[in-house]
Amino acid sequence: MTTDARHYDAILAPVITEKATMLTENNQVVFQVPLTATKPQIKEAVEALFKVKVKAVNTVRVEGKIKRFRGQIGKRSDFKKAIVTLNEGDTIDISTGL
Repeated sequence: MTTDARHYDAILAPVITEKATMLTENNQVVFQVPLTATKPQIKEAVEALFKVKVKAVNTVRVEGKIKRFRGQIGKRSDFKKAIVTLNEGDTIDISTGL
């Protein structure tokens, strides 16, 4: 599978949180993706960019919180997370980057 420019558009950044780090024990990796990305697009992009086999893709739309800053009301951006389950034996080291 060849790497295409659209594959780089399907994955924005890895999510590095305590919960996401614990998922690596279950062979899962969490990425932030565009709101318009679909599961087949995410699967294709991860397989092309990282040369691994994807078992499943789960997505979560996270709505931005309403926050106050110096009395002004603002809203954080909505975003979408993809939890990618890899086949046994495949790993992605997100600390090295692309």
